[in-house]
Amino acid sequence: MGVSEAIGTLNHFRYQNFELPFTEENSAPAILSFQGEVYQHIKTQEFENSDFQFAQEHLRILSGLYGLLRPLDRIYPYRLEMGTRLSNTRGKDLYKFWGNRITNALAKDLEDHEERVVINLASQEYFRSVRVEKLGCPVINIHFKEQRGGKASVIGFLAKRARGMMADHIIRNQIDRSEDLRDFCEGGYRFEHELSSATDWVYLNG
Repeated sequence: MGVSEAIGTLNHFRYQNFELPFTEENSAPAILSFQGEVYQHIKTQEFENSDFQFAQEHLRILSGLYGLLRPLDRIYPYRLEMGTRLSNTRGKDLYKFWGNRITNALAKDLEDHEERVVINLASQEYFRSVRVEKLGCPVINIHFKEQRGGKASVIGFLAKRARGMMADHIIRNQIDRSEDLRDFCEGGYRFEHELSSATDWVYLNG
């Protein structure tokens, strides 16, 4: 996995002790389990029950181990990046392993929504697991950029924070129409029409 010895040891222990079924003692809801920059800016500690319910219906989490997760699906702690080269019966990596299954599950979840559109807040590594051409609906890719010295560019950790802020904004305002996201202005970001296209929306800070 290319991780430190401490992280490797921890996750070796986790996998050796992986057990089913998941219970309140050995697992937790997915949205409460991840600790990265994105999830630190989804303020679940301030959520009401209605926020968790909206998230369950509208937010999906891509996972190298679990495939497609709903926020309240219980998971056992793990580390397995989607881009990990892991030989398996379906191919050389996790993209081959998941094949069309993540895409099919996502397409099925979209059937119940009035506006069938995906707002992509995932990294490129993870969204590669979705076969967009098979979804049968539009995908809007969100890009967060910083204005520095007259040039707009993506700064990784800031973009992660912003993706979390937008997910939090969508959930807590129960936004169900893509057009309403053009008004997103948290963290100093604003929608830049001239830098955006129908499928790629750019939000600029600075």
